[in-house]
Amino acid sequence: MPLYRDDAIVLRTHKLGEADRIVTLLTRNHGKVRAVAKGVRRTSSRLGARVEPFMLADIQFYEGRNLDIISQVETREPYARRIAEDYGMYTAATAMVETADKLVDHEKEPAYQQYRLLHGALGALSRREHAAGLMLDSFLLRSLAIAGYAPSFDECAVCGAPGPHRAFAIAEGGAVCEACRPPGAAAPAPETFALLSALLMGDWAVADASEERHRRDAAGLIAAYAQYHLERKVRSLGLVDRSRSDAPDQTGPSVGRK
Repeated sequence: MPLYRDDAIVLRTHKLGEADRIVTLLTRNHGKVRAVAKGVRRTSSRLGARVEPFMLADIQFYEGRNLDIISQVETREPYARRIAEDYGMYTAATAMVETADKLVDHEKEPAYQQYRLLHGALGALSRREHAAGLMLDSFLLRSLAIAGYAPSFDECAVCGAPGPHRAFAIAEGGAVCEACRPPGAAAPAPETFALLSALLMGDWAVADASEERHRRDAAGLIAAYAQYHLERKVRSLGLVDRSRSDAPDQTGPSVGRK
C-alpha cells in the first residue's frame, strides 16, 4: 500500500469496533483526511493520547481503499494537553475544529490556508495570548473569509457605499447603508463594528481593549453569520463558555500568523 507523511491537526474521533478509532484530521498538504487508528483505545496503546482532538502531529499513513490507516505518530505540538486545562479554552477550541471540519468539505483536497489558520489559532489559544472568546471569534471570521464569505464591516455589503454604517444584515454579507438596509437588520453600536473589523484584520490592540458588552454583541453576530453561511448548525458554538474574559498570560503572534 502507498505510504505518505504529513503534519496534521486532529479535528474529531469516533469509535470503531472494540479498540479502534476513526480519526478526522486537517493536514498541511493533503487537506482533510479520515483514517483508522488501530488499537488506540487499548490502555497499552502509545498512539491514543497523540490522536486526540487539537493535537498537532507528524503522521505516517497507509492509503486504504476507503479509509487510510495511521501507522506512526510523532507529536509536534501537544495543544490538547494545554487547552484541556481550561474549560473556556476547551469549548473555544471545540468550536474551532468543528468549524474547520465543516468548511473543508472534500477529503484529500489541499486546504493549506485553513490548516495554517487553525494551527495558529490553537497555538495562540494554548498560550492564552488573548481571551478565548476573542480568539474564537477572530478564527471564525478569518476562516469564513478564506472560504469566500468575508463579511464587510466598513463599506455597504450591497452597494459598496463607504461607511461607517449603523446596520448589519447577515444575509447581505455585513454592514449595510440605510438605502440597502433590509427589515430586521441588527443595529450594533459603533464600538461593536470596530471590534468586528479588528477581529477580522487581527488588530489585537483594539480587540483586547474592547468592553465586555461589545464582545457579547460581536460574538452573537459572528455566530449567526457563521451558521448562516455554513448552511448547517455548528453545535459546539452553543456550548462555548463566555462567562469570563481571561487576560492573556503573555504577548505573542496573533491568531493565524503561524
